[in-house]
Amino acid sequence: MPIISVVLAEGRSHALKREFIREITASTVKALGVKPEQVRVILNETPLEHYAVAGTTFAEREEAAAQAGTQEMLR
Repeated sequence: MPIISVVLAEGRSHALKREFIREITASTVKALGVKPEQVRVILNETPLEHYAVAGTTFAEREEAAAQAGTQEMLR
């Protein structure tokens, strides 16, 4: 029974997360030859204040992008 744990920055819609889970499940079924009922997917959403790259949190990066007027996708 595959158990897949994924860490994501918070903020994605329920619909997008559901589609992601379906795609992960389908890929796992194909790659490992298991039944969909055997696949477990755990999404762990991390607050942007708890996720950083190069010493800067994603919350800080998002704030800086908003101040600069950019619409970058940081997640």
